[in-house]
Amino acid sequence: MPIKSVGVLPNVTHRRQPPQDLLDFLQAGKPLVYVGFGSVGDASLAEQKTRLVIEALKQSGQRGVLATGWNAMTKIGNLPDTIYMINSAPHSWLFPHMAAVVHHGGAGTTAAGFRAGVPSIILPYGNDQFAWGLRALELGVGPRPLSQKRLTAEALSGAITAALRPQVLAAAGALGEKIRRERGAENAAEIISRCWK
Repeated sequence: MPIKSVGVLPNVTHRRQPPQDLLDFLQAGKPLVYVGFGSVGDASLAEQKTRLVIEALKQSGQRGVLATGWNAMTKIGNLPDTIYMINSAPHSWLFPHMAAVVHHGGAGTTAAGFRAGVPSIILPYGNDQFAWGLRALELGVGPRPLSQKRLTAEALSGAITAALRPQVLAAAGALGEKIRRERGAENAAEIISRCWK
């Protein structure tokens, strides 16, 4: 999938261009699988989790973008040329370029995946993340959520393969299109404005 003009990446303090090597990597083959767990994870298990994810991507025949986040994964040496590691990137920019997204199921990350119109593979740690994993399954936009406690490369590889089936891709695309057509913030502002008159 060719990369559209991406403009700039938003940042809290300034705007910057995405790294050219990331753009080159995105354009160098079929769409990738994003894997990131945001601020959740165990730093003492970060290298083990990173290697598990790399093995799962290898088994499923997919290229990947891995986000180290705060401590769930870590940069390691001798990465395969099918893997690109980042600290973070705006999900609203990155996710539309992905084939699927693997994440912890936080509300914000889940919303970004749904809006991008790509399948979500959810590996919940706790709280509402389990509910979001089940919601993705119910909507047909992702496979059954996988437990972090019993995660294996084989299980993750199978979930990635399941998420990339044509019917899941179609359901995710349709959901993303529906969400992008919504005018939620605009409608909310209009309602609030009417209430104050």
